[in-house]
Amino acid sequence: MSEYNKRLKVGITIGDTNGIGIEVVMKAIGIPEMMDLCIPIIYGSSKVVSYHRNACNLPGFQINHTKSAQNIKDNMPNLVECIDQDIKIELGHPSQQAGLASFLSLEAAVKDLKSGLIDVLVTAPISKDNIQSEQFHFTGHTEYLQSAVGDGSKALMILCTANLRIALATTHLPLTKVSPALTIEGIREKLQQLDASLKRDFNISCPRIAALALNPHGGENGMLGNEENDIIIPAIQQAVDEDKIQCFGPYAADGFFGARHYRRFDGVLAMYHDQGLAPFKTIAMDEGVNFTAGLPIVRTSPDHGTGYDIAGQGIANESSMRHAIYMAIDVYRHRIAFDEARQNPLPKLFQDRGRDNVKLDLTKGE
Repeated sequence: MSEYNKRLKVGITIGDTNGIGIEVVMKAIGIPEMMDLCIPIIYGSSKVVSYHRNACNLPGFQINHTKSAQNIKDNMPNLVECIDQDIKIELGHPSQQAGLASFLSLEAAVKDLKSGLIDVLVTAPISKDNIQSEQFHFTGHTEYLQSAVGDGSKALMILCTANLRIALATTHLPLTKVSPALTIEGIREKLQQLDASLKRDFNISCPRIAALALNPHGGENGMLGNEENDIIIPAIQQAVDEDKIQCFGPYAADGFFGARHYRRFDGVLAMYHDQGLAPFKTIAMDEGVNFTAGLPIVRTSPDHGTGYDIAGQGIANESSMRHAIYMAIDVYRHRIAFDEARQNPLPKLFQDRGRDNVKLDLTKGE
């Protein structure tokens, strides 16, 4: 079986053990159709998973327990035991133990991803506060993965649905630090990353990108802020002139989303976290996916948080988690197709015509 058509091994972390992560994971992969698409491998603790299965009344969820991803079954979901500590579960309440469990799950999954035991990574939501430790001193999954598996590459957070993709110029920053963090070079780099991801990860040959303004009304020509004139517009111009990116803007965010102008573009670059996430979650909360672009690995997650307020009640919506798994598989295959199409184009052309030893006259427009 070719790399493109094989059933992928999808590594899934459990996230915060006091939230809804394990519930939405079990619901998402506990359908027969999922096993036709991939081999799900959860990283966590059988005791923790059993607790959530009982609390959420999911008795039909069956899983294979193993100590290593080398010993999985391909006809049912798998659980790699990677948490030796006893974890006290306090549904709906953040705790240091929950943070430790979420880190151990993530660490084990990333290790197997780097060694090739799994093909893609899907992460359940964590608490960015209680996961902090000597081993994890990052503001989120994106920053951790950039450090752990980036190999010098920079990550780009993209919130996705089938027809809407919003990337962030800055991610987990206080608002007071957003403006100082914006530079011409930085925004241009994000536009380059977004353009490259739209082509390779989403199979869009000539993407159109919209860049949002930072200030209300696009700064009103300097009356409400100078970042547009001094930083964002020059960055767009360089991306258009030098990088040949189809980029437009900057657009005032309120009118852009209110008038649904995003429908005219393949990707949007927002200047800060909530500028992109607030409208995105309003438009696509149940189906939204957080995709980490720019890295050599494929990682997705649902676009919601830990959901402490409904943890353990069995009412959490698993749609976003299921779409995260689907998108991880799609991106992995898009990358294979993109890369193969650009390797040794002439031999491939000859093979497609049926005979490698026959030269084609490309001037005849065959």
